[in-house]
Parts: sequence; structure tokens; C-alpha cells
Amino acid sequence: MKITNYSKIAARYDVNQYRANEIKFDYDLKQYIETNSKAEYQVLDLSCGTGLYLEQQQKNFKEFNIKWKGLDLSEQMLDKAKEKLENVDFVVANVENMPYESETFDFISNNYAFHHYIDKEQAINEIYRVLTKGGIYKLHNIAIHDMPKWWIYHYFPTAFNEDIKRYWNKDVIFYELSSRGLEVKLKIDYKMENIMVKDYINYAENRDISVLTLIDDKDYEEGLERMKFDLKANPEKTIVNDFAEMFCTATKI
Repeated sequence: MKITNYSKIAARYDVNQYRANEIKFDYDLKQYIETNSKAEYQVLDLSCGTGLYLEQQQKNFKEFNIKWKGLDLSEQMLDKAKEKLENVDFVVANVENMPYESETFDFISNNYAFHHYIDKEQAINEIYRVLTKGGIYKLHNIAIHDMPKWWIYHYFPTAFNEDIKRYWNKDVIFYELSSRGLEVKLKIDYKMENIMVKDYINYAENRDISVLTLIDDKDYEEGLERMKFDLKANPEKTIVNDFAEMFCTATKI
């Protein structure tokens, strides 16, 4: 399994506007707060990157006494997060060995990152350890096993070969979380639609999508050229694209 070097893409990571646009109000965090009255809440954004989730939720939950924490393995990504955020305790650390005491966090958010972990079983062990009883671990990721026609795989087919090594399917995730004593609710949101290639070429050119950094440069350049060729032949070119998102909440019981 190859590893994305985020130090190389940290500077251009936020250029992908999709990342900022897709961060929504966290209703799971709101529900937890509404059903668990506490003087103070401890919230961890796991593999927080440049702080996009934290930035949005800080605005959404100003009226609550929340101690925000952010953990990431990339110092360069955290440097970008620190530029935009105050009152967040950031730490450079590995998810598989977190520098927190047991039963610290009420809510752990984990967006688009679980596939990067080398030892996923140990990562879950650590997540379970640092969660309070009744605390929630929220995993949000793409579900690559349910989206074989993703535009990335259409133009960069070797990307799927890399992703299949990195991603657990939903059955494995459900089992691994449940077997550790977590109450799991998991759903997949799926859509298939025709997309215009011109709307996606900038994302390919920016090469900040993690799997595009893992494929060979030759495969990447060939895929990019195929996109450009299609657009030159037909600027309004469309392809069938499918996309699946996994939303999983796991409560420590």
C-alpha cells in the first residue's frame, strides 16, 4: 500500500473548492450535544488536514463550550490549518498511537482519511480507547467498491488498483467497529449521472486528489491527455459517473 505525501500537496490542497463546499453543518455533533448535557465537550477532528471541518464547525457551534482538537501526521497540512484557525489544539501524531489519555473525547470526526491508515485495526483500537463512554466516532469517506464508474477510474484506471489496496469495504468497516463494542450505523449515499468532463479537468490538473499522487507519472500524464483529447474533440463531452459516500457513526457503549 502506497502512502500519499501530503507535505507535497499541502500548499495546493485547499485550491480544490469541492473540499470546502462539501463540509456541512454536523447534525450528528448537534444531536450528541442536545442529548448529552455537559459543561464542556471535547471534540477531535482526526486527520484534520488543513482544518476545513474545524473551520466550519467552529462557526456552527459558537454558543457551546467545545474544546476543539486536531490531529494530523503532516506538519505542513497543520501549518495551513493554523493559518486559518484559532482556539484549536493541534498535534502532529499518528492515529495508530495518539497522545491522548483514554476516554478523552466525546465526539471524533474522521473525514476522507481512514483509507490512509496503514494499520487500520490499531487505528480503531486507538479510536475506541480515547472515546468516552457514550461518545461517537463519525467516519465519512467515499465508498470506492460502490463506484466503479468514478471519473477518476475512467481516465486513470490504475488508480482503482491503488485504491482497492487502501479502502476497506462497508462490511469490513461495520464488522471491525462492531467487534470492538461500538454500536454502528452505516449508510451509503449513491448517485449516477452524466457529468461534463470540462468541469473536472482542473481537479485532475491540480493533482491534489490523493490517489492521483500514487499512480505512476506516466499513467497520470496519459490519463490527463485523454481528458484533453476528449475535450478538444468535443468541448461538451460527457461521461457516466457514479459516486458513493459512506456515512458511519459508531457509539461506544
